[in-house]
Amino acid sequence: MADSSFDIVSKIDRQEADNALNQAAKELAQRFDFKNTDTTIEWKGELVVEITSGTEERASAALEVFREKLIKRGISLKAFEAGDPRASGKEYKIGGTFKAGISSEQAKKLGKLIRDEGPKSVKAQVMGDELRVTSKSRDDLQAVQALVREADLDFAVQFDNYR
Repeated sequence: MADSSFDIVSKIDRQEADNALNQAAKELAQRFDFKNTDTTIEWKGELVVEITSGTEERASAALEVFREKLIKRGISLKAFEAGDPRASGKEYKIGGTFKAGISSEQAKKLGKLIRDEGPKSVKAQVMGDELRVTSKSRDDLQAVQALVREADLDFAVQFDNYR
């Protein structure tokens, strides 16, 4: 029987992130506490978001609104990293980036976790910015998925190509 496998990846669903951003922008335009503060949220690249507001407090509140929308759309906050409000002329800006891909250091950490605590028949190997986990038993693979879900990692993970 052939080995079964799956990939552990760290990526965001760009469409869901875009939907969260649009919902946040709509709420910022409609909410009373954001009236006349010129608060906006927009993409500044493929994985970069910028929040602009007239006051530092409103910029921070807009960031919280965006985080709430991300949670509702099923995107882990571990995948989004926002900076502190910074003054830019008469307005305040907050830059945030989405992290995609598993670094080699993170992949080694995951591989060690799987080797130490996972079933003995499971093999993990780094393939670019993802980690491929293989085993003859699908039950062992599901045990590894449960192990990774319960681990307190500092980055978001998803499971791909389960076969």
